[in-house]
Amino acid sequence: MVDVQSGSVDEDTLDTILAADVDFSGELSFKEPLMIKGRVSGVVRTESDLHISEKAVVQADIYACNITVRGTLKGNILATGKVELFASCRMDGDIHAAYVTMEQGSRFNGICTMTGSADGSVH
Repeated sequence: MVDVQSGSVDEDTLDTILAADVDFSGELSFKEPLMIKGRVSGVVRTESDLHISEKAVVQADIYACNITVRGTLKGNILATGKVELFASCRMDGDIHAAYVTMEQGSRFNGICTMTGSADGSVH
């Protein structure tokens, strides 16, 4: 595994944060970067970035640009950019992304497919 180079997300730069007391079920769509701190189940769709905080619990398929996972995720990821799994991450599901980094200590159970290009195409 490779040490993940990204630091913590500056919450002041995010337009939307779903707080720890939020429990959402359904399809979540948005256009600006979002951080999930609570519980989300269903489907998450965006052309932007998604951050799953350390205490978040997400049971959803995710379609996004770049994704950072520090919490628990059960579901598949389709990312046009990069997926970062941090040491506190617990993920069960498949990943399809341009690039994937996993910090030592992260737990990932699934199939990982990396295209190596930010647009998702195979060269």
